[in-house]
Amino acid sequence: MLTANNFPEVGRIRTQRFDRGVLTAVADASGLSEEERKQLETSIRKAGLALDGVSEVRVAITAAKSGPMVIAVGSGKGGVGKSTVAANIAVALARAGHKVGMVDADIYGPSQPTLLAAPGRPEAIEKVLQPVETPFGVSLLSIGQLVPAGQALAWRGPMASGALAQLVEGNWADRDFVIVDLPPGTGDVQLSLIQKSKPAGAVIVSTPQDLSLIDAERAVDLFRRTDVPVLGLIENMAGYQCPHCNEVSDPFGQGGAEAGAARLHIPFLGRLALSSSLREASDAGNPPAAGEGPAAKAFADIAGTVRTQLEKSRG
Repeated sequence: MLTANNFPEVGRIRTQRFDRGVLTAVADASGLSEEERKQLETSIRKAGLALDGVSEVRVAITAAKSGPMVIAVGSGKGGVGKSTVAANIAVALARAGHKVGMVDADIYGPSQPTLLAAPGRPEAIEKVLQPVETPFGVSLLSIGQLVPAGQALAWRGPMASGALAQLVEGNWADRDFVIVDLPPGTGDVQLSLIQKSKPAGAVIVSTPQDLSLIDAERAVDLFRRTDVPVLGLIENMAGYQCPHCNEVSDPFGQGGAEAGAARLHIPFLGRLALSSSLREASDAGNPPAAGEGPAAKAFADIAGTVRTQLEKSRG
């Protein structure tokens, strides 16, 4: 029979039976892309056929499909690059073969239509908003698509919460993941999201400096108090390489978020450098995760770690 000793992904095996040389296994592929599901099936067959007495392996792949998994991306503090990180995580997950949606829940400062080059207005069918497709394989709903550019939103908490509900309750039926770019802080919008569509996990973004970590810790505390698994902490703007002399400096310090993650007993998901090219690409609606190079690899690695932590949190 398949065990942890002969099959590292034995945790995905739900049932297995061996009879007259035939090993039958049922595996759970929830959260995996189509390519990864095929790889899982191939791995099970290969591991099974390596067992003594096994002449045939029959594999059934199942996947829970009760709606998309919602991943909240928060910061507790503005100005730490949360929206850029959220957009690139979404793009990286899409490039890995997943069907990904994005909710821009930063009601007062929506930036995802710019970051993902999707300013088009969403259509409503039977009062349900239909996400706008972006050039990067990520579907988007944002308040920025519904109001004129530059218009201030003087909304009190209930109005902002109502707007968020419309976005979260959009047509996300066929998505694997929905990334929710939360506004800074720990107020009405965050609580409304948790109440209406409890996230499967939360990712916290911080710069290395102590001031940012103080607010990041508040965000961690909010999710813990509401029983939302904290998937980990990302250290953004860590280090800057001068494009002229190539000297590396640390304007916001370095390692603070990693140390903070250890202190808070949450996973450290990775470090992202401060980069003028990243800023320019983001302003142009061309997320680096959609291309090649070090930035794309960094976001792909972080997205993979986020998914791994999500699977661990779900048991």
